[in-house]
Amino acid sequence: MTRWIVFTIIVLIFEVYTYQAFKTGTKSGFFYGISLVLSILSFGFLFYQFTGYRRESFSPNTMYAIGFFITVSAPKLLFFSVLFIEDVVRFFSAILDFFIDSSEGVFIKERRTFVSQWVLALAAIPFGALLMGMFKGKYNYKVLNYSLSFDDLPDAFDGYQITQISDVHCGSFDNPSKIEYAVDLINKQGSDLLLFTGDFVNNTASEMLPWKEIFSKITAKDGKYSVLGNHDYGDYVPWKTPQEKKQNMELFMQLQKEMGFELLLNESRYIEKKEARIALVGVENWGKGGFKKKGDLQKATKNIHSDDFKILMSHDPSHWEEKVLTDPTKYQLTLSGHTHGMQFGIEIPGWIKWSPVKWRYKYWAGIYKKAGQYINVNRGFGYLAYPGRVGIWPEITVITLKKSVGST
Repeated sequence: MTRWIVFTIIVLIFEVYTYQAFKTGTKSGFFYGISLVLSILSFGFLFYQFTGYRRESFSPNTMYAIGFFITVSAPKLLFFSVLFIEDVVRFFSAILDFFIDSSEGVFIKERRTFVSQWVLALAAIPFGALLMGMFKGKYNYKVLNYSLSFDDLPDAFDGYQITQISDVHCGSFDNPSKIEYAVDLINKQGSDLLLFTGDFVNNTASEMLPWKEIFSKITAKDGKYSVLGNHDYGDYVPWKTPQEKKQNMELFMQLQKEMGFELLLNESRYIEKKEARIALVGVENWGKGGFKKKGDLQKATKNIHSDDFKILMSHDPSHWEEKVLTDPTKYQLTLSGHTHGMQFGIEIPGWIKWSPVKWRYKYWAGIYKKAGQYINVNRGFGYLAYPGRVGIWPEITVITLKKSVGST
């Protein structure tokens, strides 16, 4: 409860500044009354979801509570930021005036109406964007196409096409028709290979049951392969017994199989074409910090040759930075996910690509190249915590492998 007390105090401070913004900017209590009602409802919903009775973390109701609270609170953070700066300016201005002319004492000027009006108008942007992100943005699927060239790609695989999806988080979904549309969009790409790079669920394998039939419809000429993400292990649920957790993982693996995915657990497979072959390597989750570190490159590659062209599936891109790039074995292409691009940011192709998640992950969205090796960090198919997306849209990646011109 200590955390909730501190959290409530912060919320109340924001509310004081919100009141000041409306009082100065509108000279009316009507609009602030609406804001206050929304604040009470969103805070109450959030409090109930986290303290009312035991629920699984990352349930849809919990995420909507988080989403509505963030949507209502984002303008208040803006009010606080701007008006607090104004308060600092007003305070030091009063001190300066006192030293210039102390006869009137310390006199703090009233708030400027235009500042409050300006910040009220500006607050509509995050409020509207976050609200639309919950109702429209989370299903605004984008197909991103990349063509990557390699000197050592076998000739038979020149033009070979891979579709990557990641971070489905099917326990968050609430609209089957939208998911069916996305699966149709995946199949329309007509790729040779479908690779899924982890986090099919939020908490438990049972979340896949309502979506099993839809995801079973995904097709690819050379098969569908998957790896585990940090959420797939069931680590975010308080299991009654270790056996119960084990049964959950057994169900997860069984459902993956029934949907047509071959799950690679620190394993490799060869994809063959016209007497040539490339190696597909799939490792378990490995993430820096407090995330699970079960990925084992040596175990995963024990049955392939070091000179093979290799595609590595590894959920967390920090694995590429921390382990893959320094490994003596060359992995020409690594496919990851995990970051979701934080589901919030600004992307204008050829101009800007930004999200707060870049402060946590160096490689957080899209294609990167280092030491002659590529990684693609998929922005994710689903969503988690905040039940929406703003600026960073759900992604279906299509990668075409090309033989470098002039290479032999």
